[in-house]
Amino acid sequence: MPSMAKTNVLLSFSLFLVLFHGSLGLTADRSRQHQGQCQLDRLNALKPDNRIKSEAGVTESWDPNHDQFQCAGVAVVRRTIEPNGLLLPSYSNAPQLVYIVQGRGMTGTLMPGCPETFQESQESQGQGSRRLQDQHQKVHRFREGDVIALPAGVAHWCYNDGKERVIAVTVLDMANSANQLDDMNPRNFYLAGNPQEEFQQVQGQPRHRGEQRTGREPFRGHGQQQCNNIFCGMDTRFLAEAFNVSEQVARKLQCESDRRGNIVRVKGGLHTVMPPSLRQEEQEQGQRREHCNGLEETMCTMRIRENIGDPSRADVFTPEAGRISTVNSHNLPILRYMQLSAERGVLYNEAMMMPHWNLNAHSIMYAIRGQAHVQVVDHSGRTVFDGEMREGQVLTVPQNFAVVKRSDQQSFEWVSFKTNDNAMISPLAGRTSALRAMPAEVLANAFRISVEDAKRIKFERQETTLTSHRSTRSGSWAEA
Repeated sequence: MPSMAKTNVLLSFSLFLVLFHGSLGLTADRSRQHQGQCQLDRLNALKPDNRIKSEAGVTESWDPNHDQFQCAGVAVVRRTIEPNGLLLPSYSNAPQLVYIVQGRGMTGTLMPGCPETFQESQESQGQGSRRLQDQHQKVHRFREGDVIALPAGVAHWCYNDGKERVIAVTVLDMANSANQLDDMNPRNFYLAGNPQEEFQQVQGQPRHRGEQRTGREPFRGHGQQQCNNIFCGMDTRFLAEAFNVSEQVARKLQCESDRRGNIVRVKGGLHTVMPPSLRQEEQEQGQRREHCNGLEETMCTMRIRENIGDPSRADVFTPEAGRISTVNSHNLPILRYMQLSAERGVLYNEAMMMPHWNLNAHSIMYAIRGQAHVQVVDHSGRTVFDGEMREGQVLTVPQNFAVVKRSDQQSFEWVSFKTNDNAMISPLAGRTSALRAMPAEVLANAFRISVEDAKRIKFERQETTLTSHRSTRSGSWAEA
């Protein structure tokens, strides 16, 4: 018997390795399924095209057929979850990176083959109780400023146990090699409920800026079976046999008469097995990082969350200009397999992020608060975007396109999702810029200027990434 138990454990773990390998896409290659989609004459700062109201929240999505999303190979969705709202469990055909704009709550990711490490104690059930003891996989706490990594095909759920709404922006990397389906359409596979299709598209015709679907549209299939989760197409007899329950209970899995949408309200609050506090959970995570020594610790307990909203977490900080924080595969290793990263930026009033380009990634920028003037330039020197970017808008900056951001009388906050786990930028001005790395004689001949002017271009600006009007000579903003 011990030998058989050992064999079963090895088989389960081997199956998990195969599933984990497939779901995370253990490869450095990115399958760009739509080559030639980045011939863009113009970019726009876009608002959501589609809005779906649920019982306890709202789902807003951008049409993935927009040219700039086709170029980057991504889809974007924003969810607002009210207090006591539960986002029903689902999985997607592409890896997802989620940024928590507002609020706090809990989420669970259901890794196949991993143990159920959160277990209900017998004391909590009361003496003489025969109720089944609950146990489940790890539940993660999240808060404002967190980035949450969700691999392709891994089911997850989310619950708002706070007092304010949770606002989460999600980018799905449809061009990632983990997406093995035959198209670039985002697909969410729900395990429960009767949700509407989140990504409404105009097939073959990108929607124009400003067009938007609103309101609560009727569910599909009037006069037909109204059921949209993955159990709907299965025979209730098969479900009853699979779960070892009655057909009456199995039929409830299909949620045929459920009209609550994909975000439902939990009456009385959601009760799960959780650590006593967020602080204790963070301490435990720190201990695991210090004592990692096995496959189970690097896979089943792999971190999926990193906070980049805390000012003390900044990677770049200029007191007069602002700060920038990044999360990549170095500080969140799961991103290595997902080939994604993120950048959180804050520009104080009258500040600028130096002109730069992204070396190895597309950048999908979401405006969190405030507004800024943004310019984007393509390879031929054409300005493909020159305008204001405001709260709630999304702008895609394709790989190698030059971009500059400047705030005016109010600050500007944004998060950028990058399609590389170690995304890099190359500044065009400042101490670490491409121009500073060149000999002065090269600049003098390239721009037909004197060597002295070339040296001024190289050495006048000492900042690396951020600068402000207060640290700039009078008149230089107009010259820029």
